[in-house]
Amino acid sequence: MTRTLAAALMPLLLTACAEPVPEDDGLPGLPVEITEEIIALVDPSQSLASVRILPEDGCYWYRYSGPVETTYLPLRTAEGRRICSERAAEIAATAEAERLAAEAAAADAESAGLGT
Repeated sequence: MTRTLAAALMPLLLTACAEPVPEDDGLPGLPVEITEEIIALVDPSQSLASVRILPEDGCYWYRYSGPVETTYLPLRTAEGRRICSERAAEIAATAEAERLAAEAAAADAESAGLGT
């Protein structure tokens, strides 16, 4: 029963793996789930616990916790090349534009309400 359920859900899980997860948590870019394809490319010294895609460059960035600070660094292959995705960048840019439009609409509504 468990195997049947897992097998039935696997295609659903795999199709969503590279899609940005639209949420505004105050951090740069949008969080993404990493596909097996990307995991195979990544230099194993990098953490995949928190990966984001930046709309500006379409590249994956991972959270690096160093001895002094925590920051996001470009996710790289074992050969040192950055890992980027044009499609993910388009999705991230659209989500960012929608977020900014929603913020502007909320600000307009708030200022209209304050003027009366």
